[in-house]
Amino acid sequence: MDLQAENQNASNAFNGVKTFSATMAKARDALGEQVTAWLSSTPDREVVDTVVTQSSDEAFHCIAITIFYRDALPSAG
Repeated sequence: MDLQAENQNASNAFNGVKTFSATMAKARDALGEQVTAWLSSTPDREVVDTVVTQSSDEAFHCIAITIFYRDALPSAG
């Protein structure tokens, strides 16, 4: 692996994943506010990647927002 690829992998490293999902229309409408509140609760959390997934069947539509993040590791000692 070359140095550039190694640096890219290191910058995309994460140590946590959080998924928000909703099926009902009102809950889907509020999903963005939930994500924003969660992110605001820990300002030093660094978002590494976000994946939005939508699925549906005949009766229900589901949306999921998955956040891959990196929290600072606790210092030893």
